[in-house]
Amino acid sequence: MAIASKLTSIGFIIGSFAIGILSYYLFAEQSKKEKKKHIEEIISQLINLVIFIWVGKILLNLSIFLSDPLSILAYPSDSSAFYFAIGLSSITFIYQSIRKKKEIIPIIEAFIPIFLISSFVYEFSQYVINDNATSFGYIILLGILIILFLFLNVSHKLLALVMVWSVGLLILSTIQPFVMVFGYIMEPWFIGLLFVMSTVIISFANRREKQTWQ
Repeated sequence: MAIASKLTSIGFIIGSFAIGILSYYLFAEQSKKEKKKHIEEIISQLINLVIFIWVGKILLNLSIFLSDPLSILAYPSDSSAFYFAIGLSSITFIYQSIRKKKEIIPIIEAFIPIFLISSFVYEFSQYVINDNATSFGYIILLGILIILFLFLNVSHKLLALVMVWSVGLLILSTIQPFVMVFGYIMEPWFIGLLFVMSTVIISFANRREKQTWQ
């Protein structure tokens, strides 16, 4: 039952990201070539994230995996594996960007609308189809973020969105039993860590771009 439930959730996630990516491709202002390039990079990073989740699930349960591999592989990963994967994905993304001299900001700018729309579709489906009441607060937060993304015009827009998202999740975590992102529970400490990591990455990318233009 747990496996079937997780497979259904994975199906919802894939479908949600498909809608998010399609929306970005149809409505973003960049050229088709740029959009295709960004989508390919984002899909590559998402694949890395999935791989790292599996790696994290094994490493964090190594003793059990060595004695009974199927007990780990057959069951869904928990939030700890997700946290591990996010950290490793961030490090890998920064390393690849530096080594291959990739521009980070355009990729982040492309990822944010994809993430917001995908998250909104996923949470809305959970709320409507699975009657998940805890999704309602996050749906409202995502709606606010999408509006801000479309109409906010400030110099540090990315940082502002990350801050609103982080603060919003922290508020939700205090008024709800838990808050989830794509089926993974977001602990307050991890939300704070994500905010710091995102701020560092965006600030690093901005500084790097300024140095490139000088």
